Amino acid sequence: MEYRYVGVVTHYFSRLGVAAILLDDELYLEDWVLFNGPHTNFEQQVLSMQINREPIDHGLPGEEVAVQVDDVVRVGDEVYVILD
Repeated sequence: MEYRYVGVVTHYFSRLGVAAILLDDELYLEDWVLFNGPHTNFEQQVLSMQINREPIDHGLPGEEVAVQVDDVVRVGDEVYVILD
């Protein structure tokens, strides 16, 4: 499998199951992503993405987006788009 680095987790909202991700590259709704860190390693599809509580269909480099996650993530976890 090939991966493209898109950003890093800056915060995890455990009650909501939402990760804040600071983007270094574009991220689109319905992309498949990998969350990877010392204690994190899972894949999921991006089904909900927001900026300032407003739904968006893609995020751009430099933006911080909120993504609903299927499992616990941690600050510093890296986020990769799965290319194939």
